[in-house]
Amino acid sequence: MSTVFNFTFVPWFRSVAPYIHKFRHQTFVVGLTGEAIAAGKLHSIAQDLAMIQAMGVKIVLVHGFRPQVNEQLQAKGHAAHYSHGMRITDSVALDCAQEAAGQLRYEIEAAFSQGLPNTPMAGSTVRMISGNFITARPVGIVDGVDFKHSGVVRKVDVASITHSLDFGAMVLISPFGFSPTGEAFNLAMEEVATSVAIALKADKLIFLSEVAGIRQHPGQPNGEDNPIDTELPLAQARELLARMPASQRPTDTGFYLQHCVKACQGGVERSHIIPFAVDGALLLEIYVHDGIGTMVVDEKLEELREATVDDVGGILQLIEPFERDGTLVKRDRTEIERDVASYTIIEHDGVIFGCAALYPYPEARTAEMAAVTVSPQSQGTGDGEKLLKRIEQRARNLGLDSIFVLTTRTMHWFIKRGFQQVDPDWLPEARKRKYNWDRRSQVLVKKL
Repeated sequence: MSTVFNFTFVPWFRSVAPYIHKFRHQTFVVGLTGEAIAAGKLHSIAQDLAMIQAMGVKIVLVHGFRPQVNEQLQAKGHAAHYSHGMRITDSVALDCAQEAAGQLRYEIEAAFSQGLPNTPMAGSTVRMISGNFITARPVGIVDGVDFKHSGVVRKVDVASITHSLDFGAMVLISPFGFSPTGEAFNLAMEEVATSVAIALKADKLIFLSEVAGIRQHPGQPNGEDNPIDTELPLAQARELLARMPASQRPTDTGFYLQHCVKACQGGVERSHIIPFAVDGALLLEIYVHDGIGTMVVDEKLEELREATVDDVGGILQLIEPFERDGTLVKRDRTEIERDVASYTIIEHDGVIFGCAALYPYPEARTAEMAAVTVSPQSQGTGDGEKLLKRIEQRARNLGLDSIFVLTTRTMHWFIKRGFQQVDPDWLPEARKRKYNWDRRSQVLVKKL
């Protein structure tokens, strides 16, 4: 069991390292729904946030309290009222909101104060700072509906939040704002988190929500043929929102999506919708290649491009395991640096997940597609096909008639994509002289 654990843990931990380096010193705003706390998820979420902060991420935590306020109202025999997707906060509801916020703040601070031995919080020191960081104004009367003590964000005290984060603290914000005259307003957690993320120019806005994310076919039944869309470009997200009716409930497709779109339009690089029901959802979304929920980005993070000398280290790290097990012929750093312009790579969020090189033989009007590699983390996601199409296009641009590969283990993958097996004698003379007869690689050709 120990050997199996070592075999799986070490490669996994190494694969996480680029994300740890990338996110160090970045700022994440996390919107935690009251439903997540009511479902008993607070302690596990606190443990994950403490670990993320320990890896150098600055965290602003904005909590909601929808079910807690409704519970307080029910206990007082007072009905909850909503309109336009917002709570109508009368004087009774305002009292209930203040009571719920006080209780939740106590519970959250207690969760981050745990430090028992043999727990994920052992040895952790999480300073938590909260305060009157939000200036608000009343919603007022909308379509004849008086929202009373419900408000919207007017200003975020960026300087105070930034100072607290630089001090090494986690900032906790309740969905309350205050007017210059000291009047309190009940705010929506989603609007507060979005406004704070925009004001801080945060790197990520993350909603731990009741929903799993945005389906690839919104409005159709959930299932294996309608999975979560893990990466949604901003333009596509806007189009999707435009086709939807106004969201009234948190479970509506557009409820969190509208705030993600607003955040990205306001300068936040990435905004996420992830399910609090999945244990470790934060860690899975932040430190795993495809994540677990939906990420809205201003542009596609995955980039297919030709390599530069700065990519040599990433290419070496990608192909080294495949060279070690014999799938690829070993190439040293000098060779890759010399030929780096021949390489096409797939980069995602600063990490190289795929590569392939093109070596032309103009006299034979063909070229070799070599060093074809896709990281195990992204195999089966179509990265191999993307690399093949780009290599084919590069060969066509050179006026070549075909491309060929030499392989010992992936012959069927290439045959399914239009390659045909030929005798090694087919190879161009220059390549035939370098053919390793001991390796007995299969030669496969595809006409362009």
